Amino acid sequence: MPSRATPPKLIAAALLIYAAASLLHHVHNAAFVADYPDMSPGLTPRVIYAAWLGATALGVAGYIGLRRYPLIGCTLLGLYGAYGLGALLHYRLAPPSAHTLTMNATIALEAVTAAILLVGTFALAWRRVRRRGG
Repeated sequence: MPSRATPPKLIAAALLIYAAASLLHHVHNAAFVADYPDMSPGLTPRVIYAAWLGATALGVAGYIGLRRYPLIGCTLLGLYGAYGLGALLHYRLAPPSAHTLTMNATIALEAVTAAILLVGTFALAWRRVRRRGG
């Protein structure tokens, strides 16, 4: 039977901080999508908000899953964090110099906070696997 361990508070903090940073970046994307260099014309504010909601639902599901199914929860949180690193893909379309200071700041904030969540999630998963002897 799966355990009901309480998820670490640091994971909860990293998740909330990353979710807020991601929301900030997505709101900025939605408000200024026409100003972002080389963005797809099919990318609308509605699509941007839907992407944020879907990704954030994945992160919330991962956090909830940590209680009973920690490795599944860690996997979902890892995917959520990896999504946040996707903010750096803006720089495949155009270099940082083609973006405004605010664009660069929201991209960097999302990527850094996602990386922190990823590191915490990997550490938690590693501890859980080692504790199980596998």
